[in-house]
Amino acid sequence: MINPVLNTDSYKTSHFLQYPPETQRVFAYAESRGGAYERTLFFGLQAILKREFAHPVTRRDVDEAHDVLREHGVPFNRHGWDMLLRRHEGRLPIEIRAVPEGSVVPTHQALMTVVNTDPDFAWLPSYVETALLRIWYPVTVATISWHVRQRIRAALEATADDPAAELPFKLHDFGARGVSSEASAALGGMAHLVSFKGTDTLSAIMAARRLYNEPMAGFSIPAAEHSTITAWGRDGEEAAYANMIARFGVPGATFAVVSDSYDLYHAVDDLWGRHLRQQVIDSGATLVVRPDSGDPVTVVAKTMALLAGRFGTDLNGKGYRVLRNVRVIQGDGVNPQSIGAIFDRIVADGFSASNIAFGMGGALLQRLDRDTLGFAYKASAIEIAGAWRDIFKDPATDSAKRSKRGLLGLVGEGARWETVPVDGARFEPLDGRRNALRPVWRDGRLLVDESLTQIRRRAAGFEAAA
Repeated sequence: MINPVLNTDSYKTSHFLQYPPETQRVFAYAESRGGAYERTLFFGLQAILKREFAHPVTRRDVDEAHDVLREHGVPFNRHGWDMLLRRHEGRLPIEIRAVPEGSVVPTHQALMTVVNTDPDFAWLPSYVETALLRIWYPVTVATISWHVRQRIRAALEATADDPAAELPFKLHDFGARGVSSEASAALGGMAHLVSFKGTDTLSAIMAARRLYNEPMAGFSIPAAEHSTITAWGRDGEEAAYANMIARFGVPGATFAVVSDSYDLYHAVDDLWGRHLRQQVIDSGATLVVRPDSGDPVTVVAKTMALLAGRFGTDLNGKGYRVLRNVRVIQGDGVNPQSIGAIFDRIVADGFSASNIAFGMGGALLQRLDRDTLGFAYKASAIEIAGAWRDIFKDPATDSAKRSKRGLLGLVGEGARWETVPVDGARFEPLDGRRNALRPVWRDGRLLVDESLTQIRRRAAGFEAAA
């Protein structure tokens, strides 16, 4: 377990010596300053609070930090941390407010605020920035996933008979092996599960159970990989596929088979389409063919056409072709742009979006950073000798890094949100409206503990404004 005293940047350990005399409170906020998307889906704070803030600081933590930082060459606020142990039993005297998780909020708005509740700990709101600003990661993953969901939803609504039933399983998380740690897989994988229910990231399933009160957040199916197919040898490719039918082909089941180990089009047209066709049909299961190489748009289109020729199609209520007995999943080269291009092609060819699902790995959980949505955490107000005053930065060399000033709250709903001034007592808007940034943490205690089901429901409510 991480030492909470050391869960910060080295330079922040000297900040307790840098504030003006008689500083009593510091007020900070976090926002997305814009980037790849104009709206963000807020998610992940509850997980960060439970994993990194829930355990009180101990005497052992303070002693270890004292020794480490002395050798490291930076100051250590031994008096402050000892006072925290005595006065607050190791619990951080701060209040964190945040927009409800699952909310979809335009960029450039305050998503979270932090203020100390004990005037002797004005240095804490800045000290905890390092841990709290890691919110950028689950928010960015959740935002990417939510925007992909809107693209898939549009394709399904235009070409499928039952879009609502199909949508949750159209984007599958393949990203566990492509991230830097198990913790990233868990946090990013949960962020994806706000919008979808398909995942192969078991770390996310377990984290959702422990951190978001969700007994089973996502689902998967039996699926082959190249090692299990090529283990049969090139001459045994057909036998490998037949084994998949024998093992998993039961009525109503779904199973996926990677089919490009040697020659994808031969596998689709001859092995699946002729030699094993009747076995697939007789099994009563749905075979999902997975291409895994080549240009995604071209490969998906040709695979779908070959499957249609061998297994046949039915016209749905919207006049689009739906494959019989088989589907396609594309997991190679998948990103928001290629998903759109694939839909454009197959719909132009007369196929329903029902025929395909997608697996996203690195582009979902790893091909992003704090600048993807321009996340920042800044102090915006300071209380000195009982009086609040604004603080801000306004660099002449980069106006995009101009920070907000004053005590801040958030009001609005749907697609309309606005960051507004609040008072210094209750932190409610000066104009009488309600602050959408609700208290979620105060003095070491979690105030809001929601399930993933609640958060999914809230996120779904924003789709009308998408």
